[in-house]
Amino acid sequence: MLIEIKTPEMSESVQSGSLLVWRKQAGERVLRDETLAELETDKVILEVAAPADGVLAEIRVPVGGEVKAGEVLAVIDTEASAALHPDLAPAPLAAAQLAPEKATVLSPAARRAEAAHGASGCPPCPPCAESLERNERRVQMSRLRQRIAERLKEAQNTAAMLTTFNEVNMQPVMDLRARYQERFQKEHAVKLGFMSFFTKAVCQALKTYPLVNASTDGRDIIYHDYYDIGVAVSSERGLVVPILRNADRLSFAEIEKQIADFGRRASSLELTLEEMAGGTFTLSNGGVFGSLLSTPILNPPQSAVLGLHKIQNRPIAEDGKSDGPVVIRPMMYVALSYDHRIIDGREAVSFLSAVKDALEDPARLLLEL
Repeated sequence: MLIEIKTPEMSESVQSGSLLVWRKQAGERVLRDETLAELETDKVILEVAAPADGVLAEIRVPVGGEVKAGEVLAVIDTEASAALHPDLAPAPLAAAQLAPEKATVLSPAARRAEAAHGASGCPPCPPCAESLERNERRVQMSRLRQRIAERLKEAQNTAAMLTTFNEVNMQPVMDLRARYQERFQKEHAVKLGFMSFFTKAVCQALKTYPLVNASTDGRDIIYHDYYDIGVAVSSERGLVVPILRNADRLSFAEIEKQIADFGRRASSLELTLEEMAGGTFTLSNGGVFGSLLSTPILNPPQSAVLGLHKIQNRPIAEDGKSDGPVVIRPMMYVALSYDHRIIDGREAVSFLSAVKDALEDPARLLLEL
């Protein structure tokens, strides 16, 4: 019996993908639930599994081909054996087809030098060796990278984007973490990081300034009475933004566990489309890479994003007194980029100040003050 292998269902926001790789070739034996192919969408990589034992009788979509939900990718013959289909097995794929990111394109000078040395059989002399090292590579953008580029450009083209800055004295948070870290880890089996404090502070400030949690749809402003916080996570394929659903209802431990899980599964490409859909506000932590200051870009249709940066010891005047002592404190610059079409500067600055105040007195986060 012939069984068609179709593209799995995708989310409403993802209607197509690219066939990234075939794990089996036509004529080969396959087992039920064995991965046959991988599809790359602009958000995740989807695995296509065999629905039954049999032989991969036909491949209808080549590597790199664009596919849509429900499209037939291949056909399995459940009653055949691999020996019955030797003529169906394709020629071995070239290295560039198997791993296009590794394909090297030599410059004209390098090709001439390579050809000359190949004909003479002499070892490369220093000038030629130097020209051989000047290689170039042409690699097509992944669908995720293309989508990132589209969305970032969309934000620049449509939003009146502006960024306001502040700095946070992280000493109170660091003291609290140091005091309870050991007990927290024993109780919850996860470290007490900084992101849970920022998530809680942001949710509290968003309740006071709901416009910062809103999104735009044409001429309409959509207010969200829930707090789905996107957490930007770097992966080998690019930036992904999984969502902490109802973040205001999560405990510190639940937030830390979810973020740690997002990080692990982003690296192994296991995040699902549902986990990255939606979101009302985004946190972007460039500080983990050493960024001291940046202007984060909006994640449409959201109206604001908070950029977090490296914690660095700096001298400050304690209590804001001009004649007071100058002390060294762990300080962090924070940056709020916002859509000035719907958020005024006063509201943006006040929101950022509210985040700062909550972090500099973290007991308020526990008491929701």
